[in-house]
Order: sequence, then C-alpha cells, then structure tokens
Amino acid sequence: MKLRWLFLWMSCGLQMVYSCSKSSNNPAPSDGNQPAITVSDVTLARQPAQNISFRFYIGLSAASTQEITVNYHTEAGTAVAGKDFIPDSGTLHFAPGSTQAYVDITVIADSLRQPNQTFYLVLSHPQHATLAKNKATATILNQDLLYLPTSDSGYTSPLSYPGYQLVWHDEFDETSLSDNDWNYEIGGNGWGNQELEYYTSRPQNVFLSNGKLIIEARNESYGNNAYTSARITTQGKHAFQYGRIDIRAKLPVAQGLWPALWMLGSNIKQVGWPQCGEIDIMELIGKNPRQVVGSFHWKKADGSEGTFNNVYNLTQGDFSQAFHVFSLLWSADSLQIWVDDIPYVKASRQDLSDGPYPFDQPFFFIFNVAVGGNWPGPPDATTTFPQRMFVDYVRVFQKN
Repeated sequence: MKLRWLFLWMSCGLQMVYSCSKSSNNPAPSDGNQPAITVSDVTLARQPAQNISFRFYIGLSAASTQEITVNYHTEAGTAVAGKDFIPDSGTLHFAPGSTQAYVDITVIADSLRQPNQTFYLVLSHPQHATLAKNKATATILNQDLLYLPTSDSGYTSPLSYPGYQLVWHDEFDETSLSDNDWNYEIGGNGWGNQELEYYTSRPQNVFLSNGKLIIEARNESYGNNAYTSARITTQGKHAFQYGRIDIRAKLPVAQGLWPALWMLGSNIKQVGWPQCGEIDIMELIGKNPRQVVGSFHWKKADGSEGTFNNVYNLTQGDFSQAFHVFSLLWSADSLQIWVDDIPYVKASRQDLSDGPYPFDQPFFFIFNVAVGGNWPGPPDATTTFPQRMFVDYVRVFQKN
C-alpha cells in the first residue's frame, strides 16, 4: 500500500514539474499581451539618374523580452516589379527590447514624366507578435520628372522660303528656356477673362523635353486657384513687324481648356489694350477639339473693341492627335492666318481701318494654356488632367 501511494505521488509530482517547465520556457500569452506590428507608407520622388531606396519603417507597439520575427515581401501595384522597383522578400528580426526596424526597397531611376505609381510591402507570419497593419503603400512620384516624349507625326514646314530669311527662331532643343528670349508671367488674377488657373514658372507647368516646349495645366490647389498652368512671352526681348511666322504645335482638347499662340503690340504699356492690337495666330476652345480660331483685335474709333476672325475645322481627327503648323503672313497692307499652309483668315488694311491701325508696329509673342474663362467656361466631369500643349518650334521669316 505504501509503495502504491508513493508511485501515485511521484507520478503527480512529475506531471506538475513538466507543466511548469513548459510554461516557463515557452510562454504563450494571449494575443492581447503580444506587441502589435505596424508598417508605415512611403512617398518619395523618383530620381532621373540614380536608384533610390524607399525605406519602410516597421514598428512594435511595445518591447518584448523575446525575439520577434515577421516575414515580408513586395507586391506590384501600378509600379512593375523589375522595371520600377527591385522585388524583395525575407524575414525581419526584432531583437529583445527593440521596437523599430526597417526594410529598404530599391526604386529604379527613370526620367519619364508619367502618373505616380504604387507598390506594396506585405507582412505575414509574425512570431510572438500580432499584425495591426500588414500592408504598406509605396508611392513613386513621377509627375515632376522632365522627360516626356510625344509622337512627332503631323504637318511640318520648311526651314526656308524663297525671298525670305530666317531672322529668329526657337527649336526648343536646349534643357530649359533661355532668359534671353522668354519671360514667365506669374499670377492667378483671372487675366481679364475670369480664368481659373495660376500661372507659374515651375517645371511642373513649363519645361523642355525631347526638342519640345511643353506647357502643362494641372488640377491642383495653388495660391487661391484650383488649377496651375504657364504663360510665357518675348515681351521686351523679341518683337517683330511683318514677315511670315510658323509655329508647329499639338494642342490640348478638353472642356474648359483654352490654349493660345498669339501676339500683342509692343506699345501695350503706353496705349493699353486693345489699342496696341492683338493677333491670335491660334486659339482653341476645348469643347471644340477639331476647330481653331484666328483673330485680329484693335480699338475702333468709338473706343470699342474691333474683331476680325474666322474658324478652321479639321476634316478628320482633332488638334491633340498630331502636330499642325499655325502661320501668320503679315505685310504692311494685309494679314493672313493659315493652318498647314491653308489660309482661312484674310484681312486687308481696309478691313481693319475703323480706328487707329495698330498692325504696322512690332508685336511680341505669348504662348499659354488657360483653364476656364469667359469663353471656354470651366472644366467639368469630362475634363482630365494634366493637359499639355507641345510646341515644336517658332520661326520668324522676313523678306530679303
């Protein structure tokens, strides 16, 4: 009997020791007592010439006396693995007492201006911790990069004409606009037309790429305006009287957009508008994607604005699909506006004679993309951004 009780006592004692040992060496607290793992989102601007690291910070809600591990892997979104970022996977270790670690993912250099892209870092299979947030978003900012190729298809014009010489031109083949040639007009005051954009000199809105001048309108808050764009001029630097002007451009077409290639009389600061005269070599109202307008404006004898204009309509396609050449042929007695060597506005001096005739003096260039205004109206739900005008060249020829 004593031996039996001794055996039972020893058996129970051994069972208690095993249980205590298991609890002591391998604690299994409830999830509520385990640290929670989170991972932070990352947003960085892509670099055009060198790869950069996107650093994802992974944190614990509290330190632990145990090593904590968690697996990670990258997952493509709009960014493509191997092209936009280098995919990676592995196991992250938190030493006892630590609460933060990180994973670096390489984003591959690219200079292409394109929509921003995303990819993800995904966490899984935590040991001795829980997952409070298991997925982080990496946003690659591409929209301010400066390489933006476009198809060069469309109409073109020659570099010379019989009886004329090329007196000034800009082929936009440099890396930026020359301060010797161009000014940036800045502001968001409506510009006399109730326009909605703020004009800037930022490379986000005006830049050169692949031999083209690009003016980009964006839907973004800037100052007190909901849109940004650019407006450049040659005022005080280049002005011309008579000759042939060719401007090769591809235009934005959408409700609320108003691209223009135009000129004002150099005496505008002395006499004001419209007495200085205005030559609109090209204006497009975005809701009419196949139509451009050419106009002459001046001050009539009664003080009102005089306008002489006409429209040109494409028979197929629209003005955003290919380049077209917008030309002004200007002499002492007449002005003509052409599209692709087809004249569609012809005005004689007599046609514009009601009031002081302003078209016998030098005029300077203005290139801009307006958003909204009295004429085009505001953008609507059909209007997407960004919208861009591409200018291949501007050339001024005068008679020998």
